[in-house]
Amino acid sequence: MQLPQWLARFNRHVTNPIQRLWAGWAPTMGILEHVGRKSGKAYRTPLTVFSTDTGFAVLLTYGRDRDWLKNLVAAGEGRLKRHGRTYRVDAPRVMSKSTAAPHITGPGRFVFARLPFEEAVLLHRA
Repeated sequence: MQLPQWLARFNRHVTNPIQRLWAGWAPTMGILEHVGRKSGKAYRTPLTVFSTDTGFAVLLTYGRDRDWLKNLVAAGEGRLKRHGRTYRVDAPRVMSKSTAAPHITGPGRFVFARLPFEEAVLLHRA
C-alpha cells in the first residue's frame, strides 16, 4: 500500500510544520535534517522512525519518490533528531519491508510488521 500523493502534499505544507514542534521528542517520531540536492537548502522532515540493530528504519509510506530520500541518497548522510538527541546517519538503503523487519529492535518491531506499507529505508547510525 502507498498513501496518495495529495496527502503527501497536504502533509508537507500543513502537518509537517506542526509536527516539527515535537517530532524530535515523540517516542515514535524523529526529524530528519538533510540538504537539498539542487538548492543546498537545509530541510527538516518529520518521520515515523523505528530503531534497528545499527541505526534507524523509516517506512516509505508515500513510496520511493520522496525529496527527503533523494536528498539523503545524494548527500550520503544527514542527521536524525530522536528522543531529544541528534545522530548522524549515513548509508541509506531502500529495501522491502520484509527485508528490513528482522533489523527492527524493541517494541516497535511489532508495529512495523503490521503497518501496510511495502518498502523501508535503513539508516546507519554513524
